[in-house]
Order: sequence, then C-alpha cells, then structure tokens
Amino acid sequence: MMGYHIASKAADGRQNLAKVGPMNPQASPCDDRQGDLFKIELETIVDLAHPLVKLAHTVDWPGLEAALGASYCEDNGRPAISTRLMVALHYLKYTFDLSDEDVVAGWVENPYWQYLSGMKHFEHRPPIDPSSMTRWRKRIGETGAEKLLKETIEAGLRLKAVKPSQLDRVNVDTTVQEKHVRFPTDARSYDRSRQRLVAAARERGIELRQSYRRLGKQMLLQSNRYAHARQMKRAKRCTKKLKTYLGRVIRDIERKCPEPDRELQTLLETARRIHTQKRHDKSKTYSVHEPQVECISKGKAHKRYEFGVKVSVAATSRGGWIVGAQAMPGTPYDGHTLGSAMEQVARVAREPKQIFVDRGYRGHNYTGAAQVHVDKVRRGRTSKRLWRWMKRRAAVEPTIGHLKQEHRMDRNRLKGTLGDSLNAILSGAGMNFRKLLAHAAVFCCLLLHLLQTTAQFTESKRKPLLPVMTVVV
Repeated sequence: MMGYHIASKAADGRQNLAKVGPMNPQASPCDDRQGDLFKIELETIVDLAHPLVKLAHTVDWPGLEAALGASYCEDNGRPAISTRLMVALHYLKYTFDLSDEDVVAGWVENPYWQYLSGMKHFEHRPPIDPSSMTRWRKRIGETGAEKLLKETIEAGLRLKAVKPSQLDRVNVDTTVQEKHVRFPTDARSYDRSRQRLVAAARERGIELRQSYRRLGKQMLLQSNRYAHARQMKRAKRCTKKLKTYLGRVIRDIERKCPEPDRELQTLLETARRIHTQKRHDKSKTYSVHEPQVECISKGKAHKRYEFGVKVSVAATSRGGWIVGAQAMPGTPYDGHTLGSAMEQVARVAREPKQIFVDRGYRGHNYTGAAQVHVDKVRRGRTSKRLWRWMKRRAAVEPTIGHLKQEHRMDRNRLKGTLGDSLNAILSGAGMNFRKLLAHAAVFCCLLLHLLQTTAQFTESKRKPLLPVMTVVV
C-alpha cells in the first residue's frame, strides 16, 4: 500500500513538472555574469562608439520583452527563443533588405549584429533556424509589429533624433505593395490551378482519369509563343484547351472525392473561381497560392497594373519618420483609409495636430481633433506659413520610394493577408532604424572630433615655451 502511495505521488510530481515548464522566452546571454574561459567576449572586440553598439544601449529591450511576452503560454511548452534576438534580427532584416536566411548567415559573421542581439560571447554558429522567424512573426501578429515600430520612435526621442514637435504634423499617402507573384494571364492561371489540383489528388491517393501534365505544358508554351507573335486567335484556342483541361480535372476530383478535406475544398473553390471568371468580373482571382491579391491601377505610365494590396503610409512632415504603415485590403477609396490610418498613428506615436494629404482624400472619413489639409492648386486665402507646410506634403513620395527600394516593400514575400500587414509595418520600422543608425553615426563622429580638438588644445597649453636666444654679431 505504501508503494502505491509513493508511485502515485511520483506520477503527480511528473504531471506537475510537465505543467510548470514555462514557455516564456529565454533571457539574453548578456544578462549572465558568468564568464567563459574558452570564448571571446564581444565587448573586447567591438568598437563601443559604433552606432549599433549605441543603439543596443538605447532600445528598451525589457519593455519589448514584456510587451511581446503576452503571446506565449505561461505554463506549458519549452522555453522560447530570446525576444531580444528575434527583435534584433527583424530590425536588421528590414534595415538592410535581407531575407531570413541571409540575415541569419550574416549574423554569424558580424560581431556588431551579435552585440545588438544581446550576445555576450562571439558565436560561430547560427542562433536559430531561419524558419523560426516565420513562426515568430505569426505569433506576435500585427499588434506586435506595431510595438517594434513604436520602439523606433521612442528610441529616436531618447537619442533626440526625433523632436516631439515633429510628431504634430504628418503627411499621409497610399501606395501599392506588390505581392511576389508572377504576372497573371488566363493560360497561366488555368495551368497552375490544374497542376495544384493534380498534386493534391496524388497526395490523397485519388486516381484521376487523366492529369494532362504533358498536354498542359505543351498548350501553355504554344499559347505564349502565339501571343508573342501576335497570333491571337491561335493563342485563344490554346487558352481554351487549357480551360477545358482544368474543368475536366475539377469534375473528376468532385466525382471521386465528394467530401474533401478543408485544404482540398479551398483549392477546389479557388480553381472553380478561376475557371468561371470572365474578363470584366469584379473580385477576380489572380493567383492560386495567394487568392487575396488584388489588381490596382494607380495611373502610372510605366506600370499600368500592380498586383498586391493598397498600403497607407504616414510620415512626419519634418524628418520623414514613419509613424504608420497599414495594409488596406479590398482596394478602398483613399479618403476612406484616413480614419484607420490615424488610429494606428495614435497607437505608434501620438495623435497629430495637422494632417496633410493630396486631393485623393477629398471626402475622407476622419473625425478626430486634428486638422486635415487637402492639397489644392492655388494658394488663395491660405496663409504663407500653412501653404509651405502643405507644399511639404510631397515629401512623402520619396519616403515611399525608399521603403520600396531599400526596405522590402516593393515585393512582399510573406504569405497571406497577415503577411501583407506585417511586411508594411516592419518596412517602416526598418527605415526608422536606418535613420537612427545614421543619427548615431553622426553623433559619434562629432563627439570624436570634439574630443580630438579638446586634446589638441590641452596639449598646446601644456607645451613649454622655447627660450629666445639673441645672437650678437
């Protein structure tokens, strides 16, 4: 009987230990005071005046850990990866326009990146698998990404790179964040849908009457060649055959699998939509693996149509600091995006006093206390001071250009609607982080110059005067 009680207590102890194991992120190695005889400490090999080192001491890492720690389970699972490491990797990724694989590979080679990530010793191996960054982004969501953007503004205020008065006036505009999909044509859409359905049926053991693998490839090549040669009737004939192949595969799967699983059902619905949609239909599907992609025309001469999602960008009129970047699915009217864009600006920085927009925002839905100034052709009775601020609205255009060319907004490679939102916000955070690096570098250069000048002046004061010798001839 006593043995039974001991065994039951041991079992209860194992259950309690399994429940107690926390899933909270691990602490940063720099917080550990224990040394290592066989490793090199980073503080001995980095320049303490480097901009990344300065930012490592400026960013509020405990605040980010507390804000992002709510997304973890407290009483189940193994300890998660350090929050400071993941935040630093994403700052570096969007600051220097790198992929997940490239930023992890560069982290091994760069001691300054490791110092920013909270490492104490120089590490020779990657800290994580690049796929962990994808899962971490899904965990924090859009709210966590806004925390990263907000911290760049607060760090700028601590460094005095951002003046509080700069947050009173913001410029707002919209752009298109293109998705990483190939240019859609009817022939490509039909063939890709057929390929995905055939692969899904093979995974589930569904034997199709015919897969059209060889004929589909042949028809797609002929269609592209005829279209290139401007033989449009022959190209349409090949496209019609591809549509027929897709319809046969859809009906074959529906007959042999009347109750498909959720993944196959979603793929069948997307294929049916592609198979039945017409040229002038609304809400068309342009990609099989990204059905939410929209066709947007912004009136550009060099790019008539763009396939992605509309993004609202808010930047300060002075300084060009990004205080808001929000994906707007559904191609809404620009004026109808201002209300939600200003709500995000209030969460990231604070409620502005003046908002400057272009004429595409006439009839906006903003009802806050800030004044909205819509651009116009002539000055009229507008004061000179306000007119100068209104003319600075165009400063948001090159800001959007930098976001696209240098911070990964030109081609979004993150999947789904959540990926659209995360990429837009983190692009703004990366641009702000680059501006912080530039400000820290200028500050360090000025400080070094001041120290050198002071040392030279002190040395000249201490230098003894040479005696004057008189020569008598």
